[in-house]
Amino acid sequence: MSSVREEGKDKIIFVTKEDHEAPSSAELVEEDPNDPYEEQGLILPSGEINWNCPCLGGMASGPCGTEFKDAFSCFHYSKEEVKGSECLEQFRTMQECLQLYPELYPQEDDSSSSQPSQDAAPAEPSGASEQNSDTTAPNTQSSEES
Repeated sequence: MSSVREEGKDKIIFVTKEDHEAPSSAELVEEDPNDPYEEQGLILPSGEINWNCPCLGGMASGPCGTEFKDAFSCFHYSKEEVKGSECLEQFRTMQECLQLYPELYPQEDDSSSSQPSQDAAPAEPSGASEQNSDTTAPNTQSSEES
């Protein structure tokens, strides 16, 4: 005979060997394909965007969720020959928002290349004339050679 004990939010059920020997009487319920809470993927059967899809990684609900939704919606519903070409402003706005929260939206691909430029930025005020002349000279020479 099984016994049940509740601890807070958890329900603990102890069963005996005899309980396991009997066939299960549980009935499986068929999933409802129209259940709005069931994971449907990125695009719902209606063609709308499923903002709850785990594939979006929470972007739709973060601090830049509105900007993300605007940009993604523009791209998804785009009818242009170059899909999303009319969405540049929405993506620019989203990018500006993402840059305000680097701890939430790290730039993984650019993190190694952005580090040296950040290190060089503080040195610029003290040695700005040296760096500008060094930077300008190679560019001038390379353009003369071409």
